[in-house]
Amino acid sequence: MSVVEPTVAEEGVQDIGENVELKSEFLQRMQWRGFLAQATDLEGIDGKLAEGSVVAYLGFDATAPSLHVGSLLQIMLLRHFQQCGHKPIVLVGGGTTKVGDPTGKDASRQLLTEAVIADNIAGITRVFSRFLTFGDGPTDAVLVNNDEWLSSLHYLEFLRDYGRHFTINRMLSFESVKQRLSRESPFSFLEFNYMILQAYDFLELSRRHQAVLQFGGSDQWGNIINGVELGRRVDGTALYGLTAPLLATADGKKMGKTASGAVWLNEDQLSSFEYWQFWRNTADADVGRFLRIFTELPRDEIERLEQLPGAQINAAKERLADEATTMLHGADCIAEIRATAKTLFSGGAGGGGGSDMSSLPRVQLKADELADGVPVIDLFLRLEFGKSKSEVKRLVSGGGARLNDEKIEDPLMVVSADTFASASEIKLSSGKKKHGIIELVEA
Repeated sequence: MSVVEPTVAEEGVQDIGENVELKSEFLQRMQWRGFLAQATDLEGIDGKLAEGSVVAYLGFDATAPSLHVGSLLQIMLLRHFQQCGHKPIVLVGGGTTKVGDPTGKDASRQLLTEAVIADNIAGITRVFSRFLTFGDGPTDAVLVNNDEWLSSLHYLEFLRDYGRHFTINRMLSFESVKQRLSRESPFSFLEFNYMILQAYDFLELSRRHQAVLQFGGSDQWGNIINGVELGRRVDGTALYGLTAPLLATADGKKMGKTASGAVWLNEDQLSSFEYWQFWRNTADADVGRFLRIFTELPRDEIERLEQLPGAQINAAKERLADEATTMLHGADCIAEIRATAKTLFSGGAGGGGGSDMSSLPRVQLKADELADGVPVIDLFLRLEFGKSKSEVKRLVSGGGARLNDEKIEDPLMVVSADTFASASEIKLSSGKKKHGIIELVEA
């Protein structure tokens, strides 16, 4: 059994194995679905969860205007937690984002202004209501912002009251700190304070909302331990930590990242079709694991799907894509997405006719812009099919750029009114699986 006392060094922690016997519904469910990595006191957590409703929190810093798929495991963990009769707290890091979490980073994060942080918070909070029920009920989720207490702290008082409970020796022992110090990039004192602030968050949430459990990715283990210890030392409160594994795809790539960029959860950052297509393109070796983590299909159905032989595994991939997309974007878009996919991948994706391409990402092009022509490379950039002109030029040179399914041979090609002919839109493709529409509109 992986039972870890709060004061042990993180190097002594063992992962929670599949054979550990658990009694609470939540941990049993999470164990089978692959959500569990480490615990500060597994037996204590299991006992509290089995006794009755527990309050737990998970934090999300506002470093971008949308969360991406890499955060989805954590959101799903909160969803299951609420379904099992417990109360989740979603903490947005309006305060900690001003410092920047150094965990897993080669260099310091870019410091963001308060205005940008506020905009990012507005962006990332949109997704939570798709997965959680918010309200005033005993198990309804609560959204809080740590800027509420962090920005009002008085520095000297904070150091005297709480800084004395942290030792540099202890902080340097955590693997996340060791990794950062081993890199050539400087590790600023500002960033070094992050773990103290996160620990203080746990203390505040314990006092304000009776939170006794903190969730996080396994890379947050050191920060979570600090919060558990601070609660014990300052208030004499028994607090607990539980981490989920950091997911990577079967080929070793970080979950949520693709060659073309992040897989965003907000539709204004990534269309529902592209989101569906991301899941549809899951590697064979990842299908079973992703069905367990990113869908709510019952165990017997998942076990049936992950055993499909040969090319039949594509049916499991489509089921994964349908379920994951429905949870985020709703069921109404699935029929349209499937029609678009069928059109694109069954040889019927020409530039016009009756093809259904309504789910594809699209941008508008004003008719008066065509007077002098528009470089096709610029249109690829508008669709976010490349990060720079040089990247799109390499796509063209490699034969991966197409206009209405015809290969683009010249990177200097200019799109004019003649390109549209009598049509109101054209289709651009990057490789075989990334497509978008340029829609012509009146000035």
